[in-house]
Amino acid sequence: QVQLVESGGGLVQAGESLSLSCAASGRTFSAYAMGWFRQAPGKEREFVAAISWSGRSTDYADSVKDRFTISRDNAKNTVYLQMNSLKPEDTAVYFCAAGKRSYSSRWIHEYDYWGQGTQVTVSS
Repeated sequence: QVQLVESGGGLVQAGESLSLSCAASGRTFSAYAMGWFRQAPGKEREFVAAISWSGRSTDYADSVKDRFTISRDNAKNTVYLQMNSLKPEDTAVYFCAAGKRSYSSRWIHEYDYWGQGTQVTVSS
């Protein structure tokens, strides 16, 4: 069982940066690939970024590539999402997720555990 707690959301203006963290419980964090997803009001949950269990492989949605960076610290059981050059369309609840596999994945069904989400609001 893995419990995930996101933090770092908030209200920023367009062009600013925000950093999200996701702290995981349990001793086997390094056995899980991690992902960030987001869900805007009235829309389906969508993939944002993912990282393999080693941290050597990452993947990004086209909409955030070159603006967002996913990273992890297995010693701290934490995954991060650095978000730069934020746009109003990035406004959403951001969720982190853990999947017990080595490779990163874009697919919601490949993740076993989810956090409660953190709100990110970008004003224009």
